[in-house]
Amino acid sequence: MGALAFYTFIYFVGHFAALGLNIITNKKLLKHRWAGLAGVIIVAIMHGYKIISTTPPSGHDDDTLYALSYFVIFPVVVIGAVLFYLSEKDKKDDGSK
Repeated sequence: MGALAFYTFIYFVGHFAALGLNIITNKKLLKHRWAGLAGVIIVAIMHGYKIISTTPPSGHDDDTLYALSYFVIFPVVVIGAVLFYLSEKDKKDDGSK
């Protein structure tokens, strides 16, 4: 679950960087949630490339596909699912007003 915590941290860095940029420029240039998700996807691509391009350490019988799915794909899917849920919840809240 360390990978999930890492990607959550990356998401919040992008989220608050977009928020800070919007506050500094006094305009809504970036959407916070999508900027955070973009940062997560960029880091996931680099992390996946690193996993694929290097050999596993000695003593580890883990497959590359297992490492890629557990340490890259799973956290990105969880963060994406939470963002999708929150955006749908916001749409329902806005529609009920």
